[in-house]
Amino acid sequence: MSTPPVLILGWGNDSRGDDAIGPLLVRRIAAHVQAQAWHDQVECLEDYQLQIEHCMDLQHRKHVLFIDASTAAHAPFVTSDVTAAEDFTPSSHALSPAGLLAVYQRVHDASPPACTVLAVQGKSYELGAAMSLQAQDNLNLAEQWVHQWLPAVLGLAVESHT
Repeated sequence: MSTPPVLILGWGNDSRGDDAIGPLLVRRIAAHVQAQAWHDQVECLEDYQLQIEHCMDLQHRKHVLFIDASTAAHAPFVTSDVTAAEDFTPSSHALSPAGLLAVYQRVHDASPPACTVLAVQGKSYELGAAMSLQAQDNLNLAEQWVHQWLPAVLGLAVESHT
């Protein structure tokens, strides 16, 4: 079995309000992908945080989409390309996408795949809190963006809804 060329990797904590954006969006996208003829071209993963072990998940990929909630992102979401940058500290197991790409380079002695970060604005991260209404709206808009991004990154024709 070959590795799908696109990986969607989201992280967050379902028990902390808007921090659930990453995992929830990955689950929605996974359900959408399974209904597509090209479902074998995309793999979806979720976790609580990015860790050095995720550098193994990036192998043999054409493109990676990182998804996370962000207090710094402008509403509803921000996308950006990301490149490798050292940001690992010995006191933490968590990494940023740029830090994970630096680990990938070091471990595999190769350039990482093309990577995009989708930072969805969230405001409320209290333990036990429900996702805010604004975050739910931002999540829905980010999902629409991913539905257009995926066919484009896979080189597929996008259907027009006009």
